[in-house]
Amino acid sequence: MVQTTTTGEPRGDFQQLADPYRRELLAHCYRMLGSVHDAEDLVQETYLRAWRAYDRFEDRSSLRTWLYRIATNACLTALESRGRRPMPTGLGGPSTEPAGDLIERSEVPWLEPLPDVAIGADNADGVDPATVVTSRESVRLALVAALQHLPPRQRAVLVLRDVLRWKAAEVADLLETSPAAVNSMLQRAHAQLDRVAPSPDDAVEPLTPETRELLDRYVTAFENYDVDAIVRQLTEDAVWEMPPFAAWFVGSADIGELILVQCPMKAPGDLRIVRISANGQPALAQYLRGADGVHRPFAIQVVTAGPAGISHVGQFFDLSLFPLFGLPDALP
Repeated sequence: MVQTTTTGEPRGDFQQLADPYRRELLAHCYRMLGSVHDAEDLVQETYLRAWRAYDRFEDRSSLRTWLYRIATNACLTALESRGRRPMPTGLGGPSTEPAGDLIERSEVPWLEPLPDVAIGADNADGVDPATVVTSRESVRLALVAALQHLPPRQRAVLVLRDVLRWKAAEVADLLETSPAAVNSMLQRAHAQLDRVAPSPDDAVEPLTPETRELLDRYVTAFENYDVDAIVRQLTEDAVWEMPPFAAWFVGSADIGELILVQCPMKAPGDLRIVRISANGQPALAQYLRGADGVHRPFAIQVVTAGPAGISHVGQFFDLSLFPLFGLPDALP
């Protein structure tokens, strides 16, 4: 006879029981921390803590809830010694000099994009479509950037209540406070997000045939080094930001000048692009041709695209992101 917990789960091998939650815990830690590297470390720590304490797991909740409790506490402890991870738009106003010097701020712990494949939001493994939509919406780049404006405990409350749909009493138990305090923190978190978060109209929508054609034109324009064609795919008020550079730009005209003056590609074929997805959005892995003719990692773009055009581009120059997306270190 198989021994079971009071919630009906078999008391089998811990790894076998806990592994199905690894992807969603990675998404949870990423929402809290804004870094896929840090999130991976915290998920590992969560599983290590859970494995060590598994013989004391008292079945008062499901294994999934128990793991989320451990992960949330691990994230809150980690955030005690870490600052928020902003995007350039969170540090000041836009630059008006696209041809000016770009200042790299390597000391800033920038927000990182999250590969969809890491959390199953690419639906490559046949994940339930409703789960995929929820995963994509809750990790979209603008929302995670907005979460960084919240104090850690408010961030935890908002994620647990609004994303995971925990009851106020459950969150209060985790944070060792009262349901009234939890509701107060949630109210303050909502007020802050209303000031900095994207509006519902800016939510990432599933790719339509028209949007796919738009992205096709955008990719072709980059690979052909056709700056005018790149600009035509952007909305007039498009935003372009590119960690680790602090400057960010608004407007297709300034963005076009930025690409023309600052981008190292100078001829058709200098840049090649691999289609990927990140934060539930289209993303592009860019490879730049070197003097030896080999295309090597250059940057990863996370794109917000809609019927009117591309409205936001986050261009990340952190090359350590390429392996996380399963990307090669050179193109043939």
